[in-house]
Amino acid sequence: MIYLLWFVQERHGKEDTELLIGAYEAEDAARAAIERLRHKPGFVDFQEGFQIHALQLGRDSWTEGFVVADL
Repeated sequence: MIYLLWFVQERHGKEDTELLIGAYEAEDAARAAIERLRHKPGFVDFQEGFQIHALQLGRDSWTEGFVVADL
């Protein structure tokens, strides 16, 4: 298992900023990264933007395909 730490900032109900901060071997390490970053410029104003997602190595995590929407 790996743990991906993302920062997602939403404005007006839509995702505006999406940053992959890092990949960690343990959830505790991802949480420690949040503690290191939470007081940095930008992050300090959007504490709720941190997200940790667990992924199983060696497995497909998106299998449904996708649809292209007109912008």
